[in-house]
Amino acid sequence: MQIFQIPDSPNTDLLNRLARERILILDGAMGTQIQALGLGEEDFHGCACRHHSDHPQKGNNDLLSLTQPAAVEEIHFRYAMAGADIVETNTFSATTIAQADYGMEAAVHDLNVAGARLARAALDRATAIDGRPRFVAGAVGPTNRTASLSPDVNDPGYRAVTFDDLRRAYGAQVRGLMEGGADLILIETIFDTLNAKAAIFACMEVFAEAGRRLPLMISGTITDASGRTLSGQTPTAFWHSVAHARPFTVGLNCALGASAMRPHLAELAQAADVAVCAYPNAGLPNAFGQYDEGPEETARQVADFAREGLVNVVGGCCGTTPDHIRAIAEAVADLCPRSVK
Repeated sequence: MQIFQIPDSPNTDLLNRLARERILILDGAMGTQIQALGLGEEDFHGCACRHHSDHPQKGNNDLLSLTQPAAVEEIHFRYAMAGADIVETNTFSATTIAQADYGMEAAVHDLNVAGARLARAALDRATAIDGRPRFVAGAVGPTNRTASLSPDVNDPGYRAVTFDDLRRAYGAQVRGLMEGGADLILIETIFDTLNAKAAIFACMEVFAEAGRRLPLMISGTITDASGRTLSGQTPTAFWHSVAHARPFTVGLNCALGASAMRPHLAELAQAADVAVCAYPNAGLPNAFGQYDEGPEETARQVADFAREGLVNVVGGCCGTTPDHIRAIAEAVADLCPRSVK
């Protein structure tokens, strides 16, 4: 079946309509909230998890969807009640490639199914309170390998991963996310567009298998003041590389705070003919790797994006909390979304 013959999910039209009516709110950082729990190695293993490895698991945040599900669901719930319309699953590193560092490749399917189900349960709780519809975004991270660049400076032609390796890994992840009930797929923190193209290809394969196409959110990251991704693309070039996927949104996240992100976001908004999403860090990290930018400051800068007509969806990345998301939601509540071409 050709991908463009696959029927869209009912959520596709709803999300497109909502993004034209008002600025939608994405959630904030999962890692910041997990760090605040002060969990130890034993908490990551958990007695209820049927997957085991001899590797240390502390830092494998995705595993907490199986070992500490109540804590993960509560984080999702707090973001939903802070104003998030779209909440990401706790699956940023839930691919066989990323989980290989922890010896947890066999857990990937369960991680993604559980991640989506926990987010759905949290959003259903929130909707039962206030009646607002909310959407589960299956979070698909970039993995810890790049298909475009060599990790060996002495062998520039070497690649630690192939396109097909990535396609298979992403396909397994997306199958689990869809089984768990994800409403859309968010391919995020893209530093190598070839990785993202493998993720897009995998999504299309899985959508064809399932007979339904979920909305896609695609978000790149500008790594430094050069205004380019790690693999060398400008925001405009990045858009043209992924436009064929017909995403619900294209955007930027991570690496930069809102102030540094603004010119790159403006370039992307000028080029793209779909909704634009931005979720910056809470400023830049300090010498200790912590984020000092408070909710009001982040919200003020994100609201400036909206006043300039750059965005349809906004949220927060590294260092942001439910308080940041609440402040952002309040700051853009009366502002108009970007006009989609």
